[in-house]
Amino acid sequence: MTTGEQTPVTDRSLRYELAEGPGVVARCRALTRQALRAWFGPAGAPEREPAADALLLVSEVVTNARTHGGGPYELRLDGTDRALWVQVSDASAERPRPRGPHRAARCSGHGLYLLQRLAARWGSIPRGDTGKTVWFQVVVLPEAPRHRPA
Repeated sequence: MTTGEQTPVTDRSLRYELAEGPGVVARCRALTRQALRAWFGPAGAPEREPAADALLLVSEVVTNARTHGGGPYELRLDGTDRALWVQVSDASAERPRPRGPHRAARCSGHGLYLLQRLAARWGSIPRGDTGKTVWFQVVVLPEAPRHRPA
């Protein structure tokens, strides 16, 4: 859940303070869905592949923060002309790492694999006493092909 604190940083940048509890993953997906539509128009629609990938990755990163990170406390969304940047901060200083090789038949353990496969870039940033931030970028609008003169 959000605590109701939404801080616009710019017209394409939002920061939400999160409160642990039921519904935090769904709420983060809803906030991301709203930003995608507002910033990218039809290209940000959830049925479009890049937007669907972004929503799936938000679910994974927020779930990982709940499961392994002591709970998410902030979601930040930033939009550029072509891409969505997502940051999820949690209370654990432990950096994300695979818990072994990816195995598709497992019921969990797919989050980092999905980040590697679907995000244009991703990583984590230590936050000292407040834990870490896991971030990723999804390209929503591909660069237009450049035409070479004939």
